[in-house]
Amino acid sequence: MTKFRQRPVTTEIGYPAALRRPQAAAYCGLSESTFGRAVRRGEAPQPRRPADKRTGWLRAELDAWLVALPISDLPPPMNTGAKKPRAVKRAADAQAGSSPQSAPAAPKAA
Repeated sequence: MTKFRQRPVTTEIGYPAALRRPQAAAYCGLSESTFGRAVRRGEAPQPRRPADKRTGWLRAELDAWLVALPISDLPPPMNTGAKKPRAVKRAADAQAGSSPQSAPAAPKAA
């Protein structure tokens, strides 16, 4: 049999078991204000008090809350993940006159 070492109370990404508000909001992918609003409304888990004058959210409760959220029927925006062309390259193409997308401008009549 293989003996396993006991794991520390952190995840592989380095979060502790209890998260402070900024960490909890980032963990859920929300801004602090949106996360705080969800907590005040009772939609998100309530914080725990691990010590006097200290509150934190348990990762396990945040995970359970996130998993229980409804699945979105909205597709992601069309522009996610696409790299935008560099402005420097377009400017260089325009100066060289090799822009295949536009025809040369006709001279203006006076």
